[in-house]
Amino acid sequence: MHISHIHHFNHHMTFNRRPFFTILLLMLTAVFVWSAISPSDYFTWFLEVAPVLIALPILYYTYQTFPLTRLLYVLILGHAIILMIGGHYTYAEVPAFNWLRDTFELSRNYYDRVGHFAQGFIPAMIAREILLRNSVVKKGPWLFFIVCSIALSISAFYELIEWWVAAASGTAAEAFLGTQGDVWDTQWDMFIALIGAIVAQLWLAKLHDQQLQTL
Repeated sequence: MHISHIHHFNHHMTFNRRPFFTILLLMLTAVFVWSAISPSDYFTWFLEVAPVLIALPILYYTYQTFPLTRLLYVLILGHAIILMIGGHYTYAEVPAFNWLRDTFELSRNYYDRVGHFAQGFIPAMIAREILLRNSVVKKGPWLFFIVCSIALSISAFYELIEWWVAAASGTAAEAFLGTQGDVWDTQWDMFIALIGAIVAQLWLAKLHDQQLQTL
């Protein structure tokens, strides 16, 4: 293909993707503004939404050189919304999950489990895309295993961050930790993230492969 045709194709693809990304960005902005208005605690809010603030410029600057599949951009938006909701209320006090706890006489508010499931689910798909597109590993059992390992390591590292923040700030980080009195909360968080990584690959691998072929 002639170089001018390649430039024309890239310009055409970028133009066609603009409405899609505009919608995603508007949704992200709306939830972010809502989340930042009178949160339960601004320190906790900042800690929870920090991954969003870090990821957004990275996604912006890599859009031209390494654009992701639409599936991944939607998943990343979903993860960002989960983080921003948790930041606004704190994970232990999200109203809908307080209602579930009280209605069904559950032992805790389970919104943090949703967050940690997403913490395995979305990074797993990101890792899968990067590994396949850079030809690091082929499709098969090793890809599945390595993706799960990456997702689990990300979850474990996040638990270390929570520990460091708690050690540095004392009781101010209690809402950030969100253990809700469970001595096994850290282990549960990592286990749920691992489950998320497994479910993501089993459920979305075929759709992801189809979108990878269109890039």
